[in-house]
Amino acid sequence: MAKYRKIAVVIDAEQFQPEVRPWPEGVEPDLTSPTGYGIFTLEHTVRAHEVTPGDWIITGVENEKYACKDSIFRKTYEQCV
Repeated sequence: MAKYRKIAVVIDAEQFQPEVRPWPEGVEPDLTSPTGYGIFTLEHTVRAHEVTPGDWIITGVENEKYACKDSIFRKTYEQCV
């Protein structure tokens, strides 16, 4: 089995806090989500992906938006200039 390394990509991200307006682009109220918030991603075209307060909203390489849990974000990304 071959090993692969993720290509370094600089991303834009904002941490979602419901009390701070405006919310990150793409985050919407979602009555079907247990948290009450959702975001449509490339993979979730019918139902929004759940967004939890404290999640980071990332803009991907195809300009798509998705949520990432804070603990995973901090292990995966570092701030750059």
